[in-house]
Amino acid sequence: MLAGRAPPGAADCCRRLLAAALAAGLRPLLCGLPSCWATARRAVGQWPSPGLRVPEAAEAERLVQQVQRTGVPLRRFIACPQLARTVQRCLQGGASPGPQPVLLECAPGPGILTRTLLNAGVRVIALESNSAFLPNLQSLENSLDGQLKVIYGDFFRLDPLATGTVKPPAMCSEKLFETMGVAAVPWRADVPVKIFGILPQKKERNTLWRLLFALYECSSIYRYGRVELNIFISEKEYKVLTAKPGEARAYQALTVLWQVGCEIQLLHMEPWSSFVTNLKNGGLAVPKSTWLPNDHLCLVRLTPQQNLFTGGLKPTNSATFIFMVKQCLAKPKSRLTDRLNSWSLDNGSKLLKELEIPKNAETRNLYPEDYRRLFEALQNSNTFTETWFHDEVLESIRNINL
Repeated sequence: MLAGRAPPGAADCCRRLLAAALAAGLRPLLCGLPSCWATARRAVGQWPSPGLRVPEAAEAERLVQQVQRTGVPLRRFIACPQLARTVQRCLQGGASPGPQPVLLECAPGPGILTRTLLNAGVRVIALESNSAFLPNLQSLENSLDGQLKVIYGDFFRLDPLATGTVKPPAMCSEKLFETMGVAAVPWRADVPVKIFGILPQKKERNTLWRLLFALYECSSIYRYGRVELNIFISEKEYKVLTAKPGEARAYQALTVLWQVGCEIQLLHMEPWSSFVTNLKNGGLAVPKSTWLPNDHLCLVRLTPQQNLFTGGLKPTNSATFIFMVKQCLAKPKSRLTDRLNSWSLDNGSKLLKELEIPKNAETRNLYPEDYRRLFEALQNSNTFTETWFHDEVLESIRNINL
């Protein structure tokens, strides 16, 4: 036996014992163990804490101020160590025993959350679009043993629609996942990767629509499986995503489609003032909202439904489903029967009766699952054909994916 090496099979044994120990809550007892235990910890997604220093908020703010440039889009950063610890606990909360997926952190900036996650034993891929932040992040990467990987790119410019060469920081999801070392898995498998980010304020609604189309079409990041999004969005958009039927102004097509497609979980709410912006005047730039509350940023977890494609809804016809929902809720006070009649569907009343949907129901009063059942019934209807509004579906996609 070679000195300093574990015997054959020891690493596997350690891995199994470690997983059991972690599940039993024995993490504090695992320090000071042989190197094979450290290898096993990595195998189950638990890296030893590197004990990194996390800068205070004032230092992080200075780092942001040093890289401020004119013409750069508005960005928000986590600068407060306490907020970083809160987010870290939220991201790790509810994790099942066993190997944990890698975490892709979008736009880490000064790296306050990055260091907090690393100290908690999380393996992090940092995707940064501002080259001024890269030296600090890359220096941190070089000081660690594979726990952190830094990539130059912009998650919110992933898979641009424009044809031709993709110029960084824009990038293709295929290249990103290849660099991360994450392979595609079947849709019903476990989450292959977790993503954290703060949605850009200027294109927040547009970004939610683009992610939604990618989800239903199993394209972009969702070609690799049920990717879990953990994103800070404005409170007003959170209210839209979680609205209930009948809620004026809040219940929209976006509501129905996200609720059908994902499990939506609110992890944390934080005032806008807790975040640092890259504005030269240090302003908060809180967006105005007339009808919905908007005092916080909300950390929301969007986990794709395992059974999303088990019925008549498929990636191949999902654009039609999205268009149907958008058409129904374009005039939320209209009757569903009138909408069906506008589609030249002669047996609309009979169809609603079979689905146990009231004849005079307004489109804003249908539950998300009702829209899915309606779509699947229309798919099976002998009198319904998609061809007559195929062009309208394509136009709808063009208008959203700007």
